[in-house]
Amino acid sequence: MKSLICFLIIVFTTNTFSQEVYQRTLKLMGSRFDISVVSNSKEKGDEFIDFAVQEITRIEKLISSWDPNSQTSLINKNAGIKPVVVDEELFNLIERAIKISQLTSGAFDISYASMDKVWKFDGTMTEMPSEASIKNSISKVGYKNIILDKNNFSVFLKLKGMKIGFGAIGKGYAADKAKSLLQEKDVESGIINASGDLNAWGKQPDGKDWMVAIVNPLNKEKVFSWLPIHNSAVVTSGNYEKYVELNGILYSHIIDPRTGYPSTGILSVSIFTTSAEFADALATSVFVMGVDVGLDFINQLKGVECVIVDKNNKLHTSKNIKLNKTN
Repeated sequence: MKSLICFLIIVFTTNTFSQEVYQRTLKLMGSRFDISVVSNSKEKGDEFIDFAVQEITRIEKLISSWDPNSQTSLINKNAGIKPVVVDEELFNLIERAIKISQLTSGAFDISYASMDKVWKFDGTMTEMPSEASIKNSISKVGYKNIILDKNNFSVFLKLKGMKIGFGAIGKGYAADKAKSLLQEKDVESGIINASGDLNAWGKQPDGKDWMVAIVNPLNKEKVFSWLPIHNSAVVTSGNYEKYVELNGILYSHIIDPRTGYPSTGILSVSIFTTSAEFADALATSVFVMGVDVGLDFINQLKGVECVIVDKNNKLHTSKNIKLNKTN
């Protein structure tokens, strides 16, 4: 549903302290992951990063809709046929996703995976799809048709051909779980950055906060502002690289699962809160809602802040964000 563009810049300061930042970049869940930990030695740092990689790989096997042997694929194969009993972890993730769908009035919906692809963002599309094809494309989409049985931890998709997918929440969840595991292993500070779904804790070795940058989506070399992060998650999502322009309107590849029409008016969204999973889902939702409705929605949520860059490259922030603007 969305393209995860890494607009987040982490500042590692040089230092003379005994602890250092150890970092590894690799491909997991089909995306770039940057895993950073603060440790007293390279040996321990590498060990901690290995733990994080193992955890992310475990989650991918659980939630992947591309793996025919995953529990998620089993749910999809049995859509309209029978409920599927799953691990409690996956059940709980689906249950939380449904709650976010309810919170966002369906702007976020993991059953988006059922959507027929009538929009093309590869440069080949020259005219609008018909209203009938757009309406038909979402005929199997709808979180209310995901039936959960808490007693048996079973999941049933009511409609034949219905599917769920975690493309708009999975990497955030993986970042949260990797962070939690490392904290259990007494890693005092680090960052899990899953292609723009970031969760950080602790401080840099010199005692300074980790910093993130809100970057100009049209010029990655230009920074709008810097923000410190304190044991929290930041998710930045951008759409400017995948879109189609028809009749003078720029349509994003992020499609409203309620209408079948692409979102318009926003270049990037950054969400700040305690959970990368939650921030991941909210970033998608704000794209679908648009600037005004999205900001109003975020302002009603406790402990959540937002920075939006609109189609004119103008910055909009939720009410409690204080930006350290650059020249």
